[in-house]
Amino acid sequence: MTDGTGLIGRFYKEIIEGGNLDLIDELATDNLVDHEEALPGQPPGKEGVRFFVTAIRAAFPDIKVKTIEPWLTDGRLEACHVVMTGTHRGDMAGVPASGNTVEFGGTDIIRVEDGKVAEHWGSTDTLSLMQQIGAFPQ
Repeated sequence: MTDGTGLIGRFYKEIIEGGNLDLIDELATDNLVDHEEALPGQPPGKEGVRFFVTAIRAAFPDIKVKTIEPWLTDGRLEACHVVMTGTHRGDMAGVPASGNTVEFGGTDIIRVEDGKVAEHWGSTDTLSLMQQIGAFPQ
């Protein structure tokens, strides 16, 4: 695995993979704006981040970060592509657990303000993920 540094790397390793939801308050501004498509029922801001992490960890309790690369940062912006793996053991967007092992990727860009994430833009390969859990034919 290639380890990213910075806020995105910490988010994926310590929050998504590690499950440390308390770290969200340390890493995100109170008025965080997320430009990525939300999950059904996902609120905005930091509560939306908690909602997303809780949902993804419930669906894939063994989620692991396989790679974070390439890694770009200039102190004000960070960007990366991440690939994660996990076993579908819980509901994911209305799709019951399939037991399938998945691998899916996403690309993230964040704007950093006073050492915290102020804005996020992301694109996750949701189609591939949903195909792997059996929601759509491959």
